[in-house]
Amino acid sequence: MRIAVDAVGGDFYPGNPIRGAVQAVTEFEDISVLLVGPEKMIQDELHLLDYDKSRVEILHAPEIIGMNESPASAVKTKRNSSITLGISAHKAGDCDAFVSAGNTGALLAASMFLLGKLEGVVRPTIAVTYPTIKGVSLLVDAGANLELRPEMYLQFAKMSEIFARDIMLIEEPKIGLLNIGEEPEKGTELLKEVHKLLGSLPNFFGNIEGKDILYGKTDIYLCDGFSGNVILKFGESFPEVLHYMLKKTMEVKKMSSEAQGVVLDVIQHTLNSFNYEHVGGIPFLGVNGMSLVGHGNSSVTAIKNMIFNASQCVKNEVNSKIVSSLNN
Repeated sequence: MRIAVDAVGGDFYPGNPIRGAVQAVTEFEDISVLLVGPEKMIQDELHLLDYDKSRVEILHAPEIIGMNESPASAVKTKRNSSITLGISAHKAGDCDAFVSAGNTGALLAASMFLLGKLEGVVRPTIAVTYPTIKGVSLLVDAGANLELRPEMYLQFAKMSEIFARDIMLIEEPKIGLLNIGEEPEKGTELLKEVHKLLGSLPNFFGNIEGKDILYGKTDIYLCDGFSGNVILKFGESFPEVLHYMLKKTMEVKKMSSEAQGVVLDVIQHTLNSFNYEHVGGIPFLGVNGMSLVGHGNSSVTAIKNMIFNASQCVKNEVNSKIVSSLNN
């Protein structure tokens, strides 16, 4: 399995992507990596590491797409960027998948433009993992499509179910539709129509309210990309805000440094499920290839797990199963 890795993607390149790639080939004997980015920059980092040189290769890509650049214009103007050349290598069959912790919009644009859509897919989607007290659920769509049509909800449900079952190993994933109430008649006319359409799925649980998300009432939460991205960013802020509030409260209570250490240790352990690095990246479901995006702050461990996730998606033939599901 050969996975291409964006060596200059994310906030901590080239160190984290390259070290994560090296860690992946060290831990997983059936994986090799193709590091995509400025060759000298990659070589300088690799010289600091001990690794199996037969399983790590370099694809020179002199241009870098920044995290804040306009996705569409960056893909069009930077033809020699790590994202563009990495996706192109995947399309050409030089690697089995491409992973990046870089500009999400640029990666989605390049994946759509160069790889295209799977047969029968209306629009690809971003399904992100979301922590709950029962484990990890999927939030779909997380920002790729701000407005959805009813048939898109149905396709996203089917695609997400395959990922949840085959990659997250959830035997019978339950699907919920995010709404302002549990009753079928609640919400907009669009959501009422979607509820009827999803009723054809045996694992559709019905409407889910915002208060149900962290309780893990379902394994998959369906919503439009606008709502999903707001929920995602809110969830990402939760651990940091809670940590800040606890610190301030303990200072007011004049707790000893030892007591504060115990409390913070307990909280850190409790919030461990919110740690994105254990999950790695998430693929753009519906793209005619395997393109995964990770958090911009991805650590070495997160990059390693993203590479492993990519290999599992290929091994489990996720895309073939999506096409088959949509045609049934």
